[in-house]
Amino acid sequence: MKFAVPLALSLLTSSVMATSLDIYDASRERNIPITVDFPVQKDLCTTSNKCKVAFVSAGYKVPYLKYQLMVQNLNEMGYLTVAVDHELPNDPPLSKKGDLYQTRIENWKRGAETLDFLQSNISPRYPEYDFQNILLVGHSNGGDISAWLASENKSYINKIITLDHRRVALPKTVKVQVLSIRATEYPTVASALLTEKEQSKYHSCIVEIENSKHMDLTDYGSEKIMNKVRLITKGFLSGESCTKLKQQA
Repeated sequence: MKFAVPLALSLLTSSVMATSLDIYDASRERNIPITVDFPVQKDLCTTSNKCKVAFVSAGYKVPYLKYQLMVQNLNEMGYLTVAVDHELPNDPPLSKKGDLYQTRIENWKRGAETLDFLQSNISPRYPEYDFQNILLVGHSNGGDISAWLASENKSYINKIITLDHRRVALPKTVKVQVLSIRATEYPTVASALLTEKEQSKYHSCIVEIENSKHMDLTDYGSEKIMNKVRLITKGFLSGESCTKLKQQA
């Protein structure tokens, strides 16, 4: 996929701050590849003034590092980002038959366990960052994983952003603020989203970007759509109203 030169240079600049690690979960005998990107102004992050943290989960079969536009946006907003590779060679393939909600639960549970393990395991490595108020970000199946974990009443989850996830219900609580950015290419199970009334009640927001494709919400997509995603995400994390976020679409 070819990007415009300014965009490519921007991503290259961001990647200089990245650190790739394999984190071993002994209880599951599982190596977890992650890539950590630091805030642009990382010198402002201290143990007494901790910076924010976001976990980024990829869609199924999408390389987990193909969300650099989202990562860079978060880094510019002061977030430490942890991109997580949920797909290991020995994992069973994501089910494509039967009742997909039921047959994919094992995948979502495994992914949620991975994120939960990382929250407790890597926080001591980065004492200048707040792992007690995490933002979960996930595209497609990664959004389903994030929504699954966000519904488990973990005290450390502060916000969640899903990018066109399609099956797992978003949390319905004022304790976790929700933004779900929707593409219009494929249908979504209605129960996975929040009604207008629920959005108001839980201070959350569902934003649909017209004429957008599922993969537009990755680095493979159109720059025009991702610029909209960037503005919507920035507005959400800055506390803008749902009405204003929808105007950005």
